[in-house]
Amino acid sequence: CIMIEVSIENRIGTILLNRPEKRNALNSEMTIQLTQALIRLKEDDTCKVVIIRSSGDAFCAGADLSYLQQLQSNTYEQNLEDSQQLMRMFSTLYHFPKITIAQVEGPALAGGCGLAGLCDFCYATPTSTFGYTEVKIGFIPAIVSVFLTRKIGENHAKQLLLTGEIISAETAYKMNMITGITEADQIRRNTTSIAEK
Repeated sequence: CIMIEVSIENRIGTILLNRPEKRNALNSEMTIQLTQALIRLKEDDTCKVVIIRSSGDAFCAGADLSYLQQLQSNTYEQNLEDSQQLMRMFSTLYHFPKITIAQVEGPALAGGCGLAGLCDFCYATPTSTFGYTEVKIGFIPAIVSVFLTRKIGENHAKQLLLTGEIISAETAYKMNMITGITEADQIRRNTTSIAEK
């Protein structure tokens, strides 16, 4: 099942999170496909900048619930491999040698918030929301905390990671989590224009 669509047009690569029926929630297969998409665009000389966007009404709702339930019955080795897979995805994005832009429309939660936050630029619609909600179900967002602390500082990072609070695009902007807020009917044009620059 193809959960990630990749295209290149006018030297702009686009990664589309395409699992709208699950609010683009991450599972093991989607994490692998996203990592592969990043590697493919990194090695493609016709691509100079990458936009990550989504289909449906959510950017990415974090980890798929059925996937999280499956983790409980996994062995230590399986869970270790799963964590390493997630780390590979975040690390590939963080160290990506070309400019990355997140185009956030709708909620970007947990791993989805991490995905948006690791891009060089992140533009969101006024109604978009952000949050690291893992703590509410007993998970510690340990992998993403490393990157988040560097970006927004320890105080803001602790506030988000330890409370699981969901914040507005405006609050995310004030915390330096995102680059800017763009009206929904203009965000695609805006991110493309920035990519072209």
